[in-house]
Amino acid sequence: MSPRTESEAVERANTAFYETLERGDFDELSALWLDATEAGDTGISCVHPGWPVLSGRGEVLRSYALIMANTEYIQFFLTDVKVVILGDTALVTCTENILSGGPAEESGELGPLVGQLVVATNVFRRTSEGWRLWSHHGSPVLAESGDEEQEED
Repeated sequence: MSPRTESEAVERANTAFYETLERGDFDELSALWLDATEAGDTGISCVHPGWPVLSGRGEVLRSYALIMANTEYIQFFLTDVKVVILGDTALVTCTENILSGGPAEESGELGPLVGQLVVATNVFRRTSEGWRLWSHHGSPVLAESGDEEQEED
């Protein structure tokens, strides 16, 4: 497979991760992560913004089950997506522009929508079934980049 085709396959796997979260499909999300035999001794890991490191398939998937159960609406707009592949490992960095809905109001309608910026690093491993998530790390963007400040000068 050509490097460009491989990069596109990794980007599709990355996009599938976010689309699955948007749909709240826990079974499909579970299938996107490495299983215990594929992950080896190090296992899988995840850091959600503001959370401690979660290690091991059970702990990581449990966190997503909790997020899905407590999030009525979520949509990701990915920007600044970059893919680097080295052997059977791929690194994806991106900005998650997240729009999520709070708890339903008394009227039964979705609560106010909230926007958030998170920078993420997703590490994938090549398997016989395609690219699978090995690690996800998301950090909230708390400060504006220097680019905006320079434009004002």
